[in-house]
Amino acid sequence: MQINPIQLKQLIEASLFVLGKPLSVKMLKETVLADFSVSRDKIKAALEELQQDYQERGVQLVKVAGGYRFQTLEVLSPFLQPLWQEKAPKYSRATLETLAVIAYRQPVTRGDIEQVRGVAISSHIIKSLSDRHWIKVVGHKEVPGRPALYATTLEFLAYFGLDTLADLPALTDTESLQAVFSGLKVTPEQSEEQDTNE
Repeated sequence: MQINPIQLKQLIEASLFVLGKPLSVKMLKETVLADFSVSRDKIKAALEELQQDYQERGVQLVKVAGGYRFQTLEVLSPFLQPLWQEKAPKYSRATLETLAVIAYRQPVTRGDIEQVRGVAISSHIIKSLSDRHWIKVVGHKEVPGRPALYATTLEFLAYFGLDTLADLPALTDTESLQAVFSGLKVTPEQSEEQDTNE
């Protein structure tokens, strides 16, 4: 079945609004566009047009986690904050350090994380990051005890507005690292090993 360029853009736009999470070209082609004869290039072109259409608006179409999603402009965040009923979760410095080690060194074991951080890591931190769907077990290291290997997920990329792990800032670039984690609240040092989001 054929679809014209205007209908293609409309269907893609509606799909992005309905899903509310990153939607890849592949997923679009296999789901809502499965009955239409449309190439990946035409889908990408429609997505690029939508990005242009939303460039001057309060909502923008961004590429994150291997797909596309709509999100509000970051500069509008302070004004939109009163609309959210729940407070943003707060994470300890230890949790953010653990997440950073996993993101930059994956796949890693708990022992690897402890070696980099120089201190023991509580099970609560790993559970908190897993519950948030930011990390997952991707295998087991072939050493005695077969410890779990942790890596980040697509949810991690989507939450932090990254398309791929290559978009992580350089470890030496402190300002960029702070920008990645800027949306997170850090709890005081005395509660370093315990998250306050639960």
